[in-house]
Amino acid sequence: MKARYRTLFISDCHLGSNGAQAEQLARYLKHVECEEIFLVGDIIDMWRLKQRWYWPDSHNSVLRRLLKMSHKGTKITYVPGNHDESARQFCGLVFGGIRIAMDAVHVTADGRRLLVTHGDKFDLVVRHSRLLSVAGAVGYEFLLKVNRWYNAGRRLFGLPYDSLSQAIKARVKSACTFISNFEDALVSEARHGGFAGVVCGHIHKAEQRDIDGIEYLNCGDWVESCTVLAEHADGRIEMIDGLAELAALDAAKAIRESSGDDATDDAAEFDPWLVEPPIAFNAEAALRRAAM
Repeated sequence: MKARYRTLFISDCHLGSNGAQAEQLARYLKHVECEEIFLVGDIIDMWRLKQRWYWPDSHNSVLRRLLKMSHKGTKITYVPGNHDESARQFCGLVFGGIRIAMDAVHVTADGRRLLVTHGDKFDLVVRHSRLLSVAGAVGYEFLLKVNRWYNAGRRLFGLPYDSLSQAIKARVKSACTFISNFEDALVSEARHGGFAGVVCGHIHKAEQRDIDGIEYLNCGDWVESCTVLAEHADGRIEMIDGLAELAALDAAKAIRESSGDDATDDAAEFDPWLVEPPIAFNAEAALRRAAM
């Protein structure tokens, strides 16, 4: 059983970093079907890869899953962010069926035009001080490590996952001000361009709300929140908790199997796309060259 959507928007996976929830993302992609996917930047963290090579097989599995979906007919557009900005030199080209674009426009099933952009160009720190931006990324990486230790302790006591880093950011006045300014800048850009809304990422803050008549949609990330934006067949867009949806799909599958309604385990089927990458696109080799 798979969840079916018209369009998915995914951002800030940060593959190549320790914080990436790659295994969960690969599982999530296996459980969904859609006509179109927008990868809204920072899918691969080239900043981290250039510092230290980290690329376990689970990170390859995400890329292979996306390539398989493209091969089966899902239209995929990749809008690079600041952590994978090296991909911007390939805007206008297609790799493995995945189109690379600086920004994109999506028209929903009910006719709303949405601007799709990573959002880093509306972040004054990124635009004017790369050194400060990198320092901020290092600080965030440390916060994620603390978050992993914190949740390891919670698991020992049988407590559910809780994002310590998100809670800290929500309580720091400067962070709240930055997020508000970022949202206002994106909304202003969308209004100026005549769009009904804007889809973005970058700040790792999943959000879906109306701001002065403009639909502001932030995908969140696959480092902490593990969220996606999903468009339904009628054009309605919903914020999806990826881990919660995975748990629900797994529970439904277990019920079907226990009742004998679903004896086939599609996860056990041989899938050559997840064993070896397509010859035309060896992602890991390409990334190693780019990180040198």
